Amino acid sequence: MYKIAVMGDMDSVLGFKALGLEVCPVSNPEEGHEALHRMAKENYAIIYMTEQLAAKLGPDIARYKDALTPAIILIPGKEGSLGIGMANVKQSVERAVGADIL
Repeated sequence: MYKIAVMGDMDSVLGFKALGLEVCPVSNPEEGHEALHRMAKENYAIIYMTEQLAAKLGPDIARYKDALTPAIILIPGKEGSLGIGMANVKQSVERAVGADIL
């Protein structure tokens, strides 16, 4: 059975526990690197990750970009949006459709 997790700093991800998602608070990029690869091996289908953490884990996220699982979806953290998540959505839509419709 596939699982869903949320990764990021404690303040940004703790609320997702009330929704039944697994929460993985990380305080530095090394912890994020280890947690991401562990979850990829443990049948996590979706990993929500704060944009602030994703900015530090670029090569690790790129490794799973074209993989079926896990789908890594970027969300704003407590500091607000960096625009990375929306840029990724725009790029994915453009790649799928063949033109920039957003």
